[in-house]
Amino acid sequence: MRPTHPTRRTPALAALCAVLALTAATTAGCGGDSGGSGSKSLDLITGVKSDPFYITMTCAAQQEAKKRGVKLTVNGSAQWDVAVQRPIIDSVAATHPGGLLISPVDTAALTPSLQQIQNAGTKVVLVDTEVSDASIGVSRISSDNEAGGRTAATSLAQLMGDKGSAIVISVKPGVSTTDARIKGFTEEMKAHHPGITLLPVLYDNDLPATAASQIQSTLAAHPDLGGVFAGNTNTAQGIATGLQAAGKQGKVKVAAFDAEPDEITALSNGTLDVLVAQDPGAIGRQGVDQALAAIDKKQVTAHIGTDMVAITKANMDQPDIKKYFYQAAC
Repeated sequence: MRPTHPTRRTPALAALCAVLALTAATTAGCGGDSGGSGSKSLDLITGVKSDPFYITMTCAAQQEAKKRGVKLTVNGSAQWDVAVQRPIIDSVAATHPGGLLISPVDTAALTPSLQQIQNAGTKVVLVDTEVSDASIGVSRISSDNEAGGRTAATSLAQLMGDKGSAIVISVKPGVSTTDARIKGFTEEMKAHHPGITLLPVLYDNDLPATAASQIQSTLAAHPDLGGVFAGNTNTAQGIATGLQAAGKQGKVKVAAFDAEPDEITALSNGTLDVLVAQDPGAIGRQGVDQALAAIDKKQVTAHIGTDMVAITKANMDQPDIKKYFYQAAC
């Protein structure tokens, strides 16, 4: 809670305030915030807490919460798994925070838990990922992932010379963000790049070792493989490892989502060719602001789309591009 300006109190009022303090009550005139932002608490539950995308989001959300004078408690899944995230949601629900910012790891399975916490009065803001139930969340803040998928397709097709075969490797079906990226990528390729043959999408369950194995198997079955679209950071890491092991680094072009430190290094050394970077910091800041607006009964923006940019080796040193690089720590 923010420090409040001291006020002059009569002995009787001081005694009353002491009693109220013991019962955790808050009242105007007792030196409290009278319902200002400092009296509110927020929780943030990220998708995978060790992912630089979510670290960058968390850092920005923490900075915004500090600026607004509110307490922000952060937690996150150790892996992208409903069974891991659901107990975290239920634990947060027991504390009855004023607002919850969350990146749900499934579009449907977590809806009952989120409905319960929302019905109890917590203002839910969906950050990065979403659920299908439109009644969940006062605001939804994310990148335009379909547009990002189209950007990846356009860039990859150009690198491939509009010929050969290409494949998408992603996390798992049922994740709103990566599903949208695949949709945008596939539609763009089919509509505007008929010379490229799209192979069936593969899913690695967010495991780099699986992605590495999958890309090597694909290379063996399809020698004309010219391009790969990696749906997220861990997948890109696995693809890069698999291509290096197969001696195909630089020969098979790779477009990947995100701009975490290892991906930036891979872009610099030519293992990856284009990164579609999001702005997780903006998502975190907006998440805090929209949650507080809802708590204060002020105007809330139901849907907010944040910027994305295509990063290549040619433009990666430009200041307006480097600001999109993700952080490994605050």
